Amino acid sequence: MRPYQTRGSVSAYPAEHSYIGWWQAAPSPRQDQPMSLSEALRSIHLPVYMVNRNGNILPESGGNGLMGCDKPSDDALPLAGYAPPCIPENLGDPEFCAELGLRYPYLGGSMAKGISSVAMAEELGQAGMLGFFGAAGLPLATVEAAIDRLANGNLPYGCNLIHSPQEPDLEEALVDLFIRKGVHLVEASAFLALTLSLVRYRVHGIHRAPDGSISTPNRIIAKVSREELATRFFSPAPDKFLRELVASGTITREQAELAAQVPMAQEVTAEADSGGHTDNRPANTLFPTLLSLAARLTATHGYSRKLRVGLAGGISTPASAVSAFAMGAAYIMVGSAHQACVESGTSDVVREMLAETRQADVTMAPAADMFEMGVTVQVLKRGTMFPMRATKLYELYRSYGSLAEIPPAELEKLEKTMFHAPLEDIWQATRAFFIKRDPRQAERGDRDPKHRMALVFRWYLGQAAHWAKDGELSRKVDYQIWCGPAMGAFNEWASASVLEAPAQRKVVSVALNILYGAAVLTRVNALRCQGIRITPENLPTKPLEIAHIKEYLR
Repeated sequence: MRPYQTRGSVSAYPAEHSYIGWWQAAPSPRQDQPMSLSEALRSIHLPVYMVNRNGNILPESGGNGLMGCDKPSDDALPLAGYAPPCIPENLGDPEFCAELGLRYPYLGGSMAKGISSVAMAEELGQAGMLGFFGAAGLPLATVEAAIDRLANGNLPYGCNLIHSPQEPDLEEALVDLFIRKGVHLVEASAFLALTLSLVRYRVHGIHRAPDGSISTPNRIIAKVSREELATRFFSPAPDKFLRELVASGTITREQAELAAQVPMAQEVTAEADSGGHTDNRPANTLFPTLLSLAARLTATHGYSRKLRVGLAGGISTPASAVSAFAMGAAYIMVGSAHQACVESGTSDVVREMLAETRQADVTMAPAADMFEMGVTVQVLKRGTMFPMRATKLYELYRSYGSLAEIPPAELEKLEKTMFHAPLEDIWQATRAFFIKRDPRQAERGDRDPKHRMALVFRWYLGQAAHWAKDGELSRKVDYQIWCGPAMGAFNEWASASVLEAPAQRKVVSVALNILYGAAVLTRVNALRCQGIRITPENLPTKPLEIAHIKEYLR
């Protein structure tokens, strides 16, 4: 049987019985030029009919498709395939978007030290998406100023609440600030377990609504990569924390009873192989597991609202986005690719480094905030020696009980290559910092040489992130840049397109291209399921100018 050739180099081999129905032209056919398959797929608000015209399968967007019936008229033509309209608004969970006031199921994930900036959150909010401000690692006054600006914009937004096991008072202070400022949505990230401060944020203001339902003003979207942690977030707050909050007068007994009937987080983001804190989990195994868990716990606890799962880590192209939605993601969350956008709170030199990144250019390195625990973060290794140097510091920490025990030659190398100063001077500067931020850390460092060594080494890890963010060129070799393999995938997709140059990477343009491309690929996959073979040149997924995207999105 010869292949059926179609306009646009598409071929299929359907047997006669494989036709799905018939197609009839509209009474007043359009006078437009014949539409290519690529253009038909791009017109996501219109259907795509793959019509057999004398052995050639050609795309049509008008007329009527009739499925599963006898030939309706002599002029009806066999219909080989059909793809319905697909708009990005419908890719995820529409109820999730409605509850948060969003148009699109697209979230900008938190990136510490304000890298996911106020400007980025504003741009996403104005475009009908949601961005989280990266509050982690910033002074409280800076976070408060950011909240004030975002609140004045009357746009959807959220703030990051990162787990701080070494500085629990900082976590508590952030919760105090969020409650005082009326921040009703946080992204809880890097949590190893639930904490009292996190529970306090969730149950603050909980009450029974006039219709009898339980109203929880504060919402948590938790980012996790382990089933056991997802279980804790999908479950009600632990009794021990609720009893402690009642005993302190923070909540009433009635509020504790209500809190025992709602989950800590209605939404959990499955964090796959991402930048920063990550367990490098594969998305196609992690997500289905958490989605099944959500369904099971919804039934177990008898929740009136279903639990939802989104996906983050590795999301930076239409292909990765459509795979997430195909698995059932309520929303997608993007991080690494956003860091390369002009609105991010990092430096131009970092954006240029990210634009040259390939998927294998990332590795794991010790984390500053959980250094003593051996926790690692995923960072860029191309163009920087930070991963190797940070790993060396952790090896020294594990091998010696104090700075004084480190061999003199090794100590001299540290002072010359990494710290650029005597380590005693670094300790004094670090001590002065903690005297203001957390005096207990300084006091412990005075009496515990091992802890003093950890604080000095954490100085380098923390400064490495600041040097990158501030674009300190004299320290480029020490840049700590949080990054996942998604950055390399984004660069390959963006090559030879409007998004190739770093200066053209605007967050809304990136987001809309990812969503729009996912909608197009959804239609492509629908046709493939019907035996329509589509060649690479007819896959219209390369980034477009934002004006063109908006024409298709309407």
